[in-house]
Amino acid sequence: MIELPETYQREMKELLQDEYASYEASFAQPCFHGLRVNTDKISVSDFLASFPYPLEPVPWCENGFYYRDTDPVAKHLYYYAGLYYIQEPSAMLPAAVLPIEKNDRVLDVCAAPGGKSTELGTKLAGTGLLFANDISVSRSHALLRNIERFGIANAFVMAEDPQKLKEYFPHYFDKILIDAPCSGEGMFRKENSLIRSWMKNGSSHYVPIQKEIVKCCLAMLKDGGTMVYSTCTFSRQEDEEIIQYACSLDPSLHVLPIRKTEGFVQNACGTKLFPHRIHGEGHFVCLLQKGNEKKANDDMTSVIWQHAPVHIELPFGKEEIINDKHLFVPACGIDTKGLRILRSGLLLGEEKKDRFEFDGALAMALKEKDCDNVLNFSSEDERTIRYLKGETLDISDQTVKDGYALVCVDAQPLGFAKITHHVFKNKYPKGWIYH
Repeated sequence: MIELPETYQREMKELLQDEYASYEASFAQPCFHGLRVNTDKISVSDFLASFPYPLEPVPWCENGFYYRDTDPVAKHLYYYAGLYYIQEPSAMLPAAVLPIEKNDRVLDVCAAPGGKSTELGTKLAGTGLLFANDISVSRSHALLRNIERFGIANAFVMAEDPQKLKEYFPHYFDKILIDAPCSGEGMFRKENSLIRSWMKNGSSHYVPIQKEIVKCCLAMLKDGGTMVYSTCTFSRQEDEEIIQYACSLDPSLHVLPIRKTEGFVQNACGTKLFPHRIHGEGHFVCLLQKGNEKKANDDMTSVIWQHAPVHIELPFGKEEIINDKHLFVPACGIDTKGLRILRSGLLLGEEKKDRFEFDGALAMALKEKDCDNVLNFSSEDERTIRYLKGETLDISDQTVKDGYALVCVDAQPLGFAKITHHVFKNKYPKGWIYH
């Protein structure tokens, strides 16, 4: 049994009353494991029909599923194809309840490593803009990798302080998600090390940070826009009192209802998830709206980018060349000079001497139909894993033209290869190699 600090036990007994014994007993129970399907690449029904391991639905997320921890889902080829994200089930709720609409401008302000951003990008379905930000540069690199794996072409990945962001984006966003840094009480069962952090810092350390983030985000939210505030803690100081603080800053701000699900504990300030009541860890989620009327966004015309053998429909924007790298940058209407941006839009490829080399990020944004030269292996073909390991393959049985070819598994893109007289040159990114 995990040793919980006495101070924490007292606080939870006061919060849970007669349910405390059940909560304490949950620490002896195994954690639940979840994955969330990338519905921009594959429908849930098609995924369930092709995925080899048994899955059970997560009640609060239409594309979320529980899997057995004995099944190697992080090793499956579909993971490398970006067909799903491995995510703790309770953590699926914040992005699930944010009502993303076509052409929305969306900000995930504390985004790394990207579980919530990838779902927001999926819900945009290639329209609008996603700004995925994390103040930590090192964590933002993992965020960028997950955005790329999901094939999201209309994202700006940043590593900035929210204080600076509000100077660039006043009243700009239709939707904002704040998964705030917190004391982590809801994750004590899954990550025991957080108990030591709680004893060192506790709520008093995080409340000023949370208030500052909320204040900045309210300044960036449009009138009529909606915002999710979430934490993985149970502290009233970090949850309900932060919502009360937010409402005190803007009288038009009000709490919207979240669909009642069995096991959820709901009050006037939001919804709490406790591990003894649901199949997941602890979480707090509140959906807020600023004012009442949201103006409809203008439709953004898409464009076709072509470079044989690729032809892809992309969000409205333009191709830019920076240090020989070609990017397709979505139009955002903001001069972003001075912001720490890891990636603007989609990295298409790079000029190298007398040739153009497609980037792996472009491959992940493609559908099989977007390339005129395709090598399609089945998930049972041992060459697929060998491709992900960067090896040279024998493709004498394949019908493929010279030049760049899109390599797929079960018709889902993985990356590129260069074919010369039926000789295969592996172009899978070295930093993405299968382990």
